Amino acid sequence: MAEKLEDLNLPLTVVTRIVKEALPDGVSISKEARTGLAKAASVFVLYVTSAATNIVKNNKRKALTGQDVLEAMSDIEFDRFVDSLREALELYKQAVSAKKLASGKKKDEGEDVEMVEDE
Repeated sequence: MAEKLEDLNLPLTVVTRIVKEALPDGVSISKEARTGLAKAASVFVLYVTSAATNIVKNNKRKALTGQDVLEAMSDIEFDRFVDSLREALELYKQAVSAKKLASGKKKDEGEDVEMVEDE
């Protein structure tokens, strides 16, 4: 677990990047607002994690999965986000799978190389 409460906060630079991408052009955000959003985002992540952890414990499992997070979002009454999160999770799984396949192909291609010794 975290040693200090500040260790649980999301990095301010990451939150700032997300916020800037969401804002329309020409709109800026104050440092105070960025800090507030970062703290709120951190609390939200901890809240969802806690709800998902309860689901895992109730099912007598040890590993928290994406499905647990989706179920937790419903449990804490954020149902309207579940469908888009499910789609994002599926896209993520596909990207990871494609990356593994590409990595496997590179290894296979490397195996086709024959070493020839000079006589």
